[in-house]
Amino acid sequence: MNFIPTKLEDCFIIEPKIITDERGYFMESFNENTFEAGTGKRVQFVQDNQSFSSKGVLRGLHYQTGKHAQAKLVRVLKGEVLDVAVDIRPDSPTYGQYESVLLSGENQRQFFVPRGFAHGFLVLSETAVFFYKCDNFYNKESEGGIIYNDKSIGIDWNFPNENLIISEKDIQLPSLEKAKKVW
Repeated sequence: MNFIPTKLEDCFIIEPKIITDERGYFMESFNENTFEAGTGKRVQFVQDNQSFSSKGVLRGLHYQTGKHAQAKLVRVLKGEVLDVAVDIRPDSPTYGQYESVLLSGENQRQFFVPRGFAHGFLVLSETAVFFYKCDNFYNKESEGGIIYNDKSIGIDWNFPNENLIISEKDIQLPSLEKAKKVW
């Protein structure tokens, strides 16, 4: 696996080693020892989640607060998404900055989003199957979120706003300034 650091400390793009032959391909999508060696982080994942979405669906920006904060290892099994992480750690030099990466079933890239980051994605293909591992269990009372178009963050979704499909819950999320603090 190739671990590519991003401008946001502790976020990594991960490119797996894919072995192909006439039958198809094989890849190791996660190995605890390889992950720790590549990121310098020992993370124990405890929950896997999967979603199916159509083109234009934007999910996010979501996070968990306090002792329920979550790190996520995300990937796309089918289709293509623009995946985004926003640093919301109060003392971070990159607070309020974001990193985006194109994830697809074709490129098999993964994105590690550590605790202290808001996360979201936009489906670019007709449909997408999105899969992610979490290092902490979901806790409804600890939910946090930031509106996808917060001007202080300035995410370039590179998609027509009028074609976005956003849940009622997500469209009412606050700005970064008014959002729950991650800790």
